[in-house]
Amino acid sequence: MENNQEVLDQIEGRNSVIELLKSGKDINKLYVQKGEKHGSIIEIINLARRNKIVFTEIEKNKLDQMSKTKRHQGVIAIVPPFEYSSIDDILNLAKEKNEKPFIIILDGIEDENNLGSIVRTAECSGVHGIIIPKRRAALVNSTTNKTSAGAVQYMKIARVNNLTETIKKLKENNIWIYGTDMHGENPYNKLKYDDGVAIVIGSEGFGMSRLVKENCDFLIKIPMKGKINSLNASVSAGIIMYEVMNQRN
Repeated sequence: MENNQEVLDQIEGRNSVIELLKSGKDINKLYVQKGEKHGSIIEIINLARRNKIVFTEIEKNKLDQMSKTKRHQGVIAIVPPFEYSSIDDILNLAKEKNEKPFIIILDGIEDENNLGSIVRTAECSGVHGIIIPKRRAALVNSTTNKTSAGAVQYMKIARVNNLTETIKKLKENNIWIYGTDMHGENPYNKLKYDDGVAIVIGSEGFGMSRLVKENCDFLIKIPMKGKINSLNASVSAGIIMYEVMNQRN
């Protein structure tokens, strides 16, 4: 039988903890570096008091030992594990907002920093949800949370067994699938994204898997002029997300 400590996670860094406190989600324990009583630490302490969350002041070396990211910035929150959403949760959110679904599908993104960066941009650009596979993929953890600056607290993220089956379900809900591919026929900014949209971002090393690629409605590319012929996955995702957002606005 698992004990509570084994299933707990932690969130590190000032921005991430501030967003956690603002979100109203459960916090088991909050640790603040002893002697840190300035800047955003004051905001964290005030938010904790307002939310009736007890915090403990501990020495910096203790926080250093606890830290998973090694960038705790004087604050660590111990929390229940991240609660993943379902595909229906994502679709229902779009319906509640009276908007056409805007979804990001990550096929083989294994770097937690990339996942965190994509979540952060997705939250800023109006994405309703992100879909990741259960195998061979980065998960939401302390690193993801830190890189996203706390955006994971507001983003619906679904983990699925099979991306191809998930894509078929999205198509049944009138969502067009756009796969990013350096050899794609369509420049990303030459298409219209005014219907339901799901953008597939493949891994940096291998791109999209064969079956996922075959099930895309469109293959889109980002034109490049330099000698380097590929972009970081989170940068590619950001460029396309903002194109969708700008067209819709």
